[in-house]
Amino acid sequence: MAHLTGKQRYAISCFVQEGYSQTEIARIIGKDKSVVSRELRRNCDGRNKKYNADLAQRKYESRKRDKPHYRSVTPGIEQRIIKYVTMDYSPGQVVGYCRKESIEMVSHETIYQYLWKDKREGGSLYTHMRSNGKKYQKRGSRQARRGVIPNRVDIDERPPVVDKKERFGDLEIDLVIGKDHEGALLTMNDRATSMSWISKLGGKTASGVARAVIEKLWPFKEFLHTITPDNGKEFAEHEKIARALGIDYYFAKPYHSWERGANENMNGLIRQYFPKKSSFEGITDEDVIRVQNKLNSRPRKKHGFSSPRDFLINKFGLEKVAFAA
Repeated sequence: MAHLTGKQRYAISCFVQEGYSQTEIARIIGKDKSVVSRELRRNCDGRNKKYNADLAQRKYESRKRDKPHYRSVTPGIEQRIIKYVTMDYSPGQVVGYCRKESIEMVSHETIYQYLWKDKREGGSLYTHMRSNGKKYQKRGSRQARRGVIPNRVDIDERPPVVDKKERFGDLEIDLVIGKDHEGALLTMNDRATSMSWISKLGGKTASGVARAVIEKLWPFKEFLHTITPDNGKEFAEHEKIARALGIDYYFAKPYHSWERGANENMNGLIRQYFPKKSSFEGITDEDVIRVQNKLNSRPRKKHGFSSPRDFLINKFGLEKVAFAA
């Protein structure tokens, strides 16, 4: 069925003002009554509920302009997909970044289809996807060993400002464990900016974790406020960290992984580079820093597809932190 023309909208406007019924208007302009009813419902003035032909035409043209249109994967778009996917951008990040920079790109669904087709034909682009394109499952906190943390302060006592994510320096922390529970990575992130810090640990003891946290965060101690871990015994020396960094510790509730949701997401991104059931034995400090830099440079949807590093600089002016991390 053909769309209404500008002339037909003008006729509808005139007939409505004259008090014609929708059935009469539909008969006069040669359209079904449902077309007229839908037109009056969708394109009237939202404030006074009156129908104006000029406004209705502008609304129609705006929807038509903004409506997603299928675009085939042209050679130029294909090159861009390959470029950004091999930089470990997810399809959503590719689309968001290109939209931000006014670069022509297909939808993220089309990119996924392109990647699956490439995989079926023996390509390797899928290996750059999170979890190599396999179904992703979060590491459940139920699998971690838990103990009683001395002088534990519950997350309920954490200042409400932390939940607003309006300041830099409220961190979350966890461990990513290697194959056969051998080796571990210390992972930390800032709630507001998504800035990430990763360290390879020599062991999972509380003293070793405390030492690694202090060493990693020491250059930024003047900017830090709080830190939130789960209830693993590896964080038992939280008071030592708090004293050294001048930071307040608040523990999430057992089995409430969503209270550290940003860190859970970060760990999933890290698993793209260090998959589950893989040995951490051969991982070097340089490997860890390379992944850390990748995460801090990747566009994020929550920041309008700016990277955590750019967001930290543009919103908080902390260039010193951004390029030291």
